[in-house]
Amino acid sequence: KPQLVASNDRFCRFLEEYCPVVTETYYPTIWCWEGRVQTLLRPFITSRPQVQYRNELIKTADGGQISLDWFDNNDSLYYPDASTRPTVLLLPGLTGTSKESYILHMIHQSETLGYRCVVFNNRGIAGEDLLTPRTYCAANTEDLEAVIHHVHSLHPSAPFMAAGVSMGGMLLLNYLGKTGRDTPLMAAAIFSAGWNVFESVESLEKPLNWLLFNYYLTTCLQSSISRHRQMLEKLFDMDLVMKARTVREFDKQFTSVMFGYPTIDDYYEDASPCRKLKSVGIPVLCLNSVDDVFSPGHAIPVETAKQNANVALVLTSCGGHIGFLEGIWPRKCTYMDRVFKQFVQAVFEHGNKIFSM
Repeated sequence: KPQLVASNDRFCRFLEEYCPVVTETYYPTIWCWEGRVQTLLRPFITSRPQVQYRNELIKTADGGQISLDWFDNNDSLYYPDASTRPTVLLLPGLTGTSKESYILHMIHQSETLGYRCVVFNNRGIAGEDLLTPRTYCAANTEDLEAVIHHVHSLHPSAPFMAAGVSMGGMLLLNYLGKTGRDTPLMAAAIFSAGWNVFESVESLEKPLNWLLFNYYLTTCLQSSISRHRQMLEKLFDMDLVMKARTVREFDKQFTSVMFGYPTIDDYYEDASPCRKLKSVGIPVLCLNSVDDVFSPGHAIPVETAKQNANVALVLTSCGGHIGFLEGIWPRKCTYMDRVFKQFVQAVFEHGNKIFSM
């Protein structure tokens, strides 16, 4: 059974009644239960539901642009009125976009419930041009704030919540820690967030993890900016950035410099959501597996979570990073998908029972 960590008895009872999956035994797929195997195989095993997006480019205050992919769900039987149709903002991982299989599954789950979704693609990642020499990072929440304000202004009467995966979850937590209760979001769901960046990069630099994940992730980061080389060369030594062989080296030469941090340690400290968890002011459900090499179990802030009545952690012993595969042939629905579906539905349809906490 997963470990449910929550100091608020009312929040616990709410989850047990309306999101019972968090108290059910999670049986990982028996032939790939180990965390690294789950992490590696999920993108290849899980299906990719067909989703038709409507793209929108919005301008930012500094002259940049952000690509949003909307799933309007205009055929919604439960919420035919678009002005009050519940909206879920989805934040993909580090180099992820609206095309990731885990995002497509979240949209498929939302579609069956009648909800609208919008995917926040980080700058320069989804095929759009960079208009300024700036991309994104886990600590800077300005673009996310702009997106949340924009989506809410389009549908001010619609119930509104967000879900973030991996770095998307870190960014969302950092935003919530900064804004407290001052947000139009009703609640948030966080999946496989890296709670302490120092611990995450140290775990990823162990020899086997470097071979399986770190080097590949670094090349993905380099690939995501190489298309914008001409724009970024105005500020960076791109030859040096392209020589990075670890995420830490990439962040040292590129990310921390771009966002004005004196050192990489200053950036990693600011990017670590564990330092802002106590300030979160709306109900948040966070799912992690303790065998996730991207977010090691010992770095999950269990004691801090117990000090905030708005926070609930769901910790499984297996599942890896955005894995959570279950069943003999785990093609369609993962444990993470079920947690997402039940929690989103609980918030939109029974949320008044926790908002008086």
